[in-house]
Amino acid sequence: MASRGKTETSKLKQNLEEQLDRLMQQLQDLEECREELDTDEYEETKKETLEQLSEFNDSLKKIMSGNMTLVDELSGMQLAIQAAISQSFRTPEVIRLFAKKQPGQLRTRLAEMDRDLMVGKLERDLYTQQKVEILTALRKLGEKVLSSASLRKSPRTSALETKSWLWQVVRLKKQKNDSLAAGDINYLLTVNGGFLLRILSHCKETESRHVFTS
Repeated sequence: MASRGKTETSKLKQNLEEQLDRLMQQLQDLEECREELDTDEYEETKKETLEQLSEFNDSLKKIMSGNMTLVDELSGMQLAIQAAISQSFRTPEVIRLFAKKQPGQLRTRLAEMDRDLMVGKLERDLYTQQKVEILTALRKLGEKVLSSASLRKSPRTSALETKSWLWQVVRLKKQKNDSLAAGDINYLLTVNGGFLLRILSHCKETESRHVFTS
C-alpha cells in the first residue's frame, strides 16, 4: 500500500509539473514575441496566463489540503507559482527550477549569467533582476546564500567559483581585440579582487594594455 501511495504521489507530481511547464512556456514564448505584439495584445495575453496560474494555484491548494506528504512534495511549486502570480519573479526558467526544487541548476544558471554579463551577452539590468530572483529562490528552498560581504571575506571560495569564467572573459576579450570597461573592472574587484590581480600579474604588459583599460 505504501508503495502504491508513493507511485500515485509521483504521478500526481509529474502531472502538476507538466502543467506548470506548459504555463511557464507560455510566459517565455510571450516574452520572446513581445516585440512582435502591440501593447494591448501583450498585456491581455499575459493577464490570461497569470489568471491560469492563479487557477492552477487554487487547484494545488485543494490537492495539498490535509495531505502532509503532498505539502512536503509540492511546497516549492506553490511558492514559485505565488511568486509568478505576484510578478515578484518574472523569469520563467527561474520559476520552473524553483518549483522543481533544483538549487543546483539555479546555481549553474547564476554562474552562466555571471559569465554572460562579463562578455556582454546579458544586460546589467536584466542580470540584476534575474540574480535577485535566483538568490531569493535559493533562500526559500533553504539553501545557504553568501552575501557580497561574505564573498569578500572568503576570497578562496570566491576564486574557486569564478576562476573558470574570469579566464574565459580574458580570452574572449583578447580574441575580439576588445577591452574591459572601468565598470567591469570594478565589478570584478568587488566579486574577487585578489583573483583579478593574479590574472593581471600573469598577463604580459603589452597584452594587458590591449585587454584591459584603466
